[in-house]
Amino acid sequence: MSHPSARTISWLTLLLSMLAPLTQTIAQEKLTAFVGARILPVAAAPIEDGVILVQHGRVSAIGTRASTTIPAGTLTFNVAGRVIMPGLVDTHSHIGQVALADKSSPIHPDVRAFDSVNVRDASLQRARAGGITTVNIMPGSGTLIGGQTVYLKLRQGNTVEDLMIKTKSGRVAGGLKMANGTNPQGDPPFPGTRGKAAALVREKFVAAQDYRDKIVRAKGDAEKIPARDLGLETLVEVLNGERVVHHHTHRHDDIMTVLRLQKEFGFRLVLQHVSEGYKVAEEIAAAKVACSVIVIDSPGGKLEARDMDWKTGGVLERAGVVVGFHTDDYVTDSRLFLRSAALGVRAGMSRPGALKALTQAGAMMLDLQERVGTLELGKDADFILLSGDPFSVYTHVLETWVEGVKVFDRSDPKDRLIATGGYGSGNPRAAHLCCFQEGGNTQ
Repeated sequence: MSHPSARTISWLTLLLSMLAPLTQTIAQEKLTAFVGARILPVAAAPIEDGVILVQHGRVSAIGTRASTTIPAGTLTFNVAGRVIMPGLVDTHSHIGQVALADKSSPIHPDVRAFDSVNVRDASLQRARAGGITTVNIMPGSGTLIGGQTVYLKLRQGNTVEDLMIKTKSGRVAGGLKMANGTNPQGDPPFPGTRGKAAALVREKFVAAQDYRDKIVRAKGDAEKIPARDLGLETLVEVLNGERVVHHHTHRHDDIMTVLRLQKEFGFRLVLQHVSEGYKVAEEIAAAKVACSVIVIDSPGGKLEARDMDWKTGGVLERAGVVVGFHTDDYVTDSRLFLRSAALGVRAGMSRPGALKALTQAGAMMLDLQERVGTLELGKDADFILLSGDPFSVYTHVLETWVEGVKVFDRSDPKDRLIATGGYGSGNPRAAHLCCFQEGGNTQ
């Protein structure tokens, strides 16, 4: 029996990669129906024996089988016995080999996370395997201002540009990563105390206010406009409410410091981690600030997070705070994201609140609630197909769809390897000697 040469295989691989975008476009154009599942829209009551219609990357209809018309010629999938819910929104992740904290300075508002994201890294497929369809990729927390985060749709793409989400103004969507506590402390020029850390941040925001005011006073006069400063330019976006601050913080006293800074400078804010958020839940609620919570199920880690408690989500929810969850991947594996909300429910959070925390609340924190986070008419067709209840330890993510295109399929051996782990699951590509067997015999 003859076998294709390595050169033939290479040409076939290239051809398939070139056809992939065309295949995705065709998939989006074709009206597709998913019939018979229990649908959890999040913004509405569960739908038993449901139908969801998808076309052009959007939800074109959703309802019960009895009330939803499926036009002739529709590509139909029978998903009876399964559960469909919106794609998960991870509000804090470090997948894609993103660069972490740069110790050249404690403050880096000019750094852009997307300049260091590798979309071919296996960690992105791990996230898809966990049902994550939208992600906020952040710089690290070893600096007071770590840089600009980037919001990505986990489409299959060739470069990071293929995954970027754009704002209505055309800017790459993202927030600003900030941090306090022990992580950004160190030898000069880093602060040695919590008080000095806050002082350095105040200094920089005051400079940004002055920079903004000079630009306003210049009224377009090139001779009066200050020289462009990429860092201050970013902070002006924060001061103007165009960019959300995602602030790493653990202890209750550190949380209160962030709330004081937010009140002083008026920026929009999401508190990230909030390990002791349950201790100051009323204060957080009064400030009308959202919280993205991390759930750790084993002891250890940093001393300032020793009072972390699974009850945080429930306490904050009852106080009226918008609550989401995140992975901080690799701190929590993206494949286990559903489990974070399940543990929140176990410690007192409501089921509807926990489902919202995985989806709609995260979308709100990223200013993407008009597109993702719920299954509604006209929204992006980002959804996941589950084998059972989302909070059951026995449930698996079977398929993940982004904008009407399947990006993860557990029945595919390559995707199953990513989902379950094992030798080769972390490789971004096959070895260049893939076409040879041991002993030198070609396949």
